[in-house]
Amino acid sequence: MDDRLAYVALGCLMEPGNRALGERVTALGPVDALHSLLAGDVSAEVSGAAVARLREHDPSNVAKVAIAHARRLGARLVTPADDEWPGQLGDLVRISQPNAPRIDRDTFPPLCLWVRGTSVPLNEAMQRAVSVVGARASTPYGEHVTSDLAYGLADRGWTVVSGGAYGIDTAAHRGAMAADGLTVAVLACGVDRPYPASNTGLFERIADQGLLISEWPPGTAPHKHRFLIRNRVIAALARGTVVVEASARSGALQTLRRARALDRSATAVPGPVTSAMSVGCHMLLREEGVRLVTGWADVLEEVGSIGADLAPLPRGPENDWDSLDPTSAQVLDAVPHRGGASAEHVAAVAGVSIREALRSLGLLRLRGFVVDRDGSYCLARR
Repeated sequence: MDDRLAYVALGCLMEPGNRALGERVTALGPVDALHSLLAGDVSAEVSGAAVARLREHDPSNVAKVAIAHARRLGARLVTPADDEWPGQLGDLVRISQPNAPRIDRDTFPPLCLWVRGTSVPLNEAMQRAVSVVGARASTPYGEHVTSDLAYGLADRGWTVVSGGAYGIDTAAHRGAMAADGLTVAVLACGVDRPYPASNTGLFERIADQGLLISEWPPGTAPHKHRFLIRNRVIAALARGTVVVEASARSGALQTLRRARALDRSATAVPGPVTSAMSVGCHMLLREEGVRLVTGWADVLEEVGSIGADLAPLPRGPENDWDSLDPTSAQVLDAVPHRGGASAEHVAAVAGVSIREALRSLGLLRLRGFVVDRDGSYCLARR
């Protein structure tokens, strides 16, 4: 058995992210790690899980069947030995907590990835990527913000990464494709098992225009625990993660906290304080290290190049008054709306000297703000 088959066999026998197995692969390589696993040189919990899946099958045949199935689907295998492998996934080792519960302990990088889509190599797609995640039960507000945000990012050459779920994920993928940009869906099941099923058409479009990727071999069902395992990959692949809407128990909160632990940009979009779908975002925004964003320009300022992707400062609409110097604006404010007033009266109301009032009134008359009727000044009709 070569390394490639060993990676696949290990991925078929164990759930992704397992710390004990990941350490074995790092120390021994995939082939010897597989032999070690089958010989029971690991904990009973780990070896028992592998034996339960293997039963009497040859691990080499298990791997070959998975690869053949993927080829029939038009999918390909990408391993850490391939040029297409995104190296930033290696950062996942750093957030594994040895004595923590399984969800925080088993965060090691994937052993291999199954990929559908040929528009661009996986590693190139992930060079400039932003993850956009949020609630399945999204509101029209959240979907509007997400679509605009994803469109803006994709239109500027950034890959939009999400999970293919209802709500915010769907809006993110569609927004990116509307800009003819690149989007990547990270699945919690096989690349041939679209979930939710009603998004089958969306997944086919993503496979044509972007990439579908999964840690699980083709045919794997979308069990609940796999979504939490999958979230670490969404966080690690991109330079930053944006949460648009999230309830208090949303899995999107975990994705953002994974991103923050990985030293990626962590941002959230605020929503109405009365919306249950924004409670999670507001919780995140009270945590250290999470930045508030309102659109793609703010996100680019967080993930882009220093000094090159600054978001413009928000400004209200400009009017003619904005171009006046402070004294002229003060004098103009003292000119009556109806009737007329002398320069002395205007000076007294404005609190300036008569000389300053005359100078400003002359300027205001030339610019069309006031009318001089034999020394009586009034506002011009504009």
